[in-house]
Amino acid sequence: MNTVQPPVEDEQLIRRAVRGDEHALASLLHSHYPMLYRYMLKVTMNKALTEDLVQDTMLRAIERIRSFQSRSKFSTWLISIATRRYLDEMRKQHREKKWQTEEQALHAIRFDAAMQQHDWPDALDALGALSYEIRVPILLKYYYGYAYEEIAAWLEIPVGTVKSRLHNGLKQLRKELGDE
Repeated sequence: MNTVQPPVEDEQLIRRAVRGDEHALASLLHSHYPMLYRYMLKVTMNKALTEDLVQDTMLRAIERIRSFQSRSKFSTWLISIATRRYLDEMRKQHREKKWQTEEQALHAIRFDAAMQQHDWPDALDALGALSYEIRVPILLKYYYGYAYEEIAAWLEIPVGTVKSRLHNGLKQLRKELGDE
Protein backbone atom coordinates (compact mmCIF):
# COMPACT_ATOMS: atom_id res chain seq x y z
CA MET A 1 0.00 0.00 0.00
CA ASN A 2 1.49 3.30 -1.09
CA THR A 3 0.67 6.12 1.35
CA VAL A 4 1.41 9.75 0.67
CA GLN A 5 3.93 11.09 3.15
CA PRO A 6 3.81 14.72 4.24
CA PRO A 7 6.49 16.93 2.69
CA VAL A 8 9.91 16.61 4.30
CA GLU A 9 10.70 19.65 6.48
CA ASP A 10 13.46 21.72 4.95
CA GLU A 11 15.14 23.51 7.83
CA GLN A 12 17.11 25.83 5.54
CA LEU A 13 13.94 26.82 3.71
CA ILE A 14 12.21 27.56 7.02
CA ARG A 15 15.15 29.63 8.30
CA ARG A 16 15.22 31.64 5.07
CA ALA A 17 11.44 32.20 5.20
CA VAL A 18 11.60 33.40 8.81
CA ARG A 19 14.32 35.88 7.80
CA GLY A 20 12.04 37.31 5.11
CA ASP A 21 12.84 35.31 1.97
CA GLU A 22 9.51 35.41 0.10
CA HIS A 23 10.50 32.68 -2.36
CA ALA A 24 11.38 30.30 0.46
CA LEU A 25 8.06 31.03 2.17
CA ALA A 26 6.13 30.53 -1.06
CA SER A 27 7.87 27.21 -1.58
CA LEU A 28 7.07 26.09 1.97
CA LEU A 29 3.42 27.07 1.71
CA HIS A 30 3.08 25.48 -1.70
CA SER A 31 4.53 22.18 -0.48
CA HIS A 32 2.31 22.14 2.64
CA TYR A 33 -0.90 23.24 0.96
CA PRO A 34 -2.13 19.72 -0.01
CA MET A 35 -1.58 18.35 3.50
CA LEU A 36 -3.36 21.32 5.09
CA TYR A 37 -6.23 21.11 2.61
CA ARG A 38 -6.78 17.39 3.30
CA TYR A 39 -6.69 18.01 7.06
CA MET A 40 -9.21 20.87 6.93
CA LEU A 41 -11.50 18.95 4.59
CA LYS A 42 -11.67 16.18 7.19
CA VAL A 43 -12.26 18.71 9.96
CA THR A 44 -14.94 20.78 8.24
CA MET A 45 -16.55 18.21 5.93
CA ASN A 46 -17.30 21.26 3.77
CA LYS A 47 -15.31 22.02 0.61
CA ALA A 48 -16.13 25.74 0.41
CA LEU A 49 -15.36 26.32 4.10
CA THR A 50 -12.15 24.31 3.75
CA GLU A 51 -10.99 26.45 0.83
CA ASP A 52 -11.73 29.66 2.75
CA LEU A 53 -9.99 28.47 5.91
CA VAL A 54 -6.91 27.13 4.13
CA GLN A 55 -6.57 30.38 2.22
CA ASP A 56 -6.96 32.38 5.43
CA THR A 57 -4.44 30.11 7.17
CA MET A 58 -1.92 30.70 4.40
CA LEU A 59 -2.41 34.47 4.71
CA ARG A 60 -1.93 34.32 8.46
CA ALA A 61 1.19 32.20 8.02
CA ILE A 62 2.58 34.84 5.65
CA GLU A 63 1.79 37.58 8.18
CA ARG A 64 3.27 35.65 11.12
CA ILE A 65 6.18 33.73 9.62
CA ARG A 66 8.68 35.81 11.58
CA SER A 67 7.14 34.52 14.81
CA PHE A 68 7.72 30.86 13.85
CA GLN A 69 10.33 29.51 16.26
CA SER A 70 10.84 25.91 15.09
CA ARG A 71 9.63 24.47 18.41
CA SER A 72 7.33 22.32 16.32
CA LYS A 73 7.27 21.21 12.72
CA PHE A 74 6.15 23.79 10.19
CA SER A 75 3.20 21.56 9.27
CA THR A 76 2.14 21.46 12.94
CA TRP A 77 2.30 25.24 13.10
CA LEU A 78 0.06 25.52 10.03
CA ILE A 79 -2.39 22.98 11.45
CA SER A 80 -2.59 24.92 14.72
CA ILE A 81 -3.37 28.15 12.85
CA ALA A 82 -5.99 26.40 10.71
CA THR A 83 -7.60 24.71 13.71
CA ARG A 84 -7.87 28.01 15.60
CA ARG A 85 -9.39 29.64 12.50
CA TYR A 86 -11.92 26.80 12.27
CA LEU A 87 -12.89 27.12 15.94
CA ASP A 88 -13.23 30.90 15.54
CA GLU A 89 -15.47 30.35 12.52
CA MET A 90 -17.64 27.86 14.42
CA ARG A 91 -18.05 30.33 17.30
CA LYS A 92 -18.94 33.07 14.82
CA GLN A 93 -21.52 30.86 13.11
CA HIS A 94 -22.96 29.92 16.51
CA ARG A 95 -23.33 33.60 17.43
CA GLU A 96 -24.92 34.37 14.07
CA LYS A 97 -27.33 31.46 14.40
CA LYS A 98 -28.23 32.56 17.92
CA TRP A 99 -28.81 36.12 16.68
CA GLN A 100 -31.01 34.83 13.82
CA THR A 101 -33.03 32.74 16.26
CA GLU A 102 -33.55 35.76 18.53
CA GLU A 103 -34.54 37.90 15.52
CA GLN A 104 -37.03 35.26 14.37
CA ALA A 105 -38.52 35.09 17.86
CA LEU A 106 -38.90 38.88 17.94
CA HIS A 107 -40.61 38.83 14.53
CA ALA A 108 -42.96 36.12 15.77
CA ILE A 109 -43.94 38.23 18.79
CA ARG A 110 -44.56 41.24 16.52
CA PHE A 111 -46.68 39.10 14.20
CA ASP A 112 -48.75 37.77 17.11
CA ALA A 113 -49.30 41.33 18.36
CA ALA A 114 -50.38 42.45 14.89
CA MET A 115 -52.74 39.48 14.51
CA GLN A 116 -54.36 40.32 17.84
CA GLN A 117 -54.49 43.99 16.80
CA HIS A 118 -52.31 45.06 19.71
CA ASP A 119 -49.96 47.98 19.41
CA TRP A 120 -46.25 47.24 19.13
CA PRO A 121 -44.65 50.22 20.79
CA ASP A 122 -41.26 51.46 19.66
CA ALA A 123 -40.07 50.87 23.22
CA LEU A 124 -40.38 47.12 22.68
CA ASP A 125 -38.26 47.36 19.53
CA ALA A 126 -35.64 49.30 21.46
CA LEU A 127 -35.83 46.79 24.32
CA GLY A 128 -35.42 43.93 21.85
CA ALA A 129 -32.25 45.54 20.54
CA LEU A 130 -30.58 45.36 23.97
CA SER A 131 -28.41 42.40 24.92
CA TYR A 132 -30.10 39.93 27.24
CA GLU A 133 -27.66 40.86 30.03
CA ILE A 134 -29.15 44.37 30.04
CA ARG A 135 -32.71 43.59 28.91
CA VAL A 136 -33.48 41.13 31.75
CA PRO A 137 -32.56 43.47 34.64
CA ILE A 138 -34.55 46.31 33.01
CA LEU A 139 -37.63 44.14 32.68
CA LEU A 140 -37.32 42.77 36.21
CA LYS A 141 -36.82 46.21 37.75
CA TYR A 142 -39.02 48.54 35.74
CA TYR A 143 -41.72 46.27 34.37
CA TYR A 144 -42.09 43.81 37.24
CA GLY A 145 -40.85 46.02 40.09
CA TYR A 146 -38.31 43.73 41.73
CA ALA A 147 -35.64 45.10 44.05
CA TYR A 148 -31.97 45.32 43.09
CA GLU A 149 -31.09 42.62 45.62
CA GLU A 150 -33.66 40.17 44.21
CA ILE A 151 -32.45 40.73 40.67
CA ALA A 152 -28.84 40.30 41.76
CA ALA A 153 -29.67 37.02 43.51
CA TRP A 154 -31.57 35.61 40.52
CA LEU A 155 -28.90 36.59 38.03
CA GLU A 156 -26.07 35.65 40.41
CA ILE A 157 -24.31 38.97 39.94
CA PRO A 158 -23.42 41.75 42.42
CA VAL A 159 -25.98 44.46 43.16
CA GLY A 160 -23.57 47.02 41.74
CA THR A 161 -23.56 45.16 38.43
CA VAL A 162 -27.36 45.20 38.38
CA LYS A 163 -27.35 48.97 38.95
CA SER A 164 -24.70 49.47 36.28
CA ARG A 165 -26.62 47.39 33.73
CA LEU A 166 -29.81 49.28 34.52
CA HIS A 167 -28.07 52.63 34.16
CA ASN A 168 -26.40 51.66 30.87
CA GLY A 169 -29.56 50.04 29.55
CA LEU A 170 -31.71 53.08 30.28
CA LYS A 171 -29.11 55.28 28.63
CA GLN A 172 -29.23 53.08 25.51
CA LEU A 173 -33.04 53.11 25.51
CA ARG A 174 -33.17 56.90 25.84
CA LYS A 175 -30.71 57.26 22.99
CA GLU A 176 -32.71 54.83 20.83
CA LEU A 177 -36.09 56.39 21.61
CA GLY A 178 -35.03 60.02 21.63
CA ASP A 179 -37.41 62.25 23.55
CA GLU A 180 -40.37 59.83 23.48
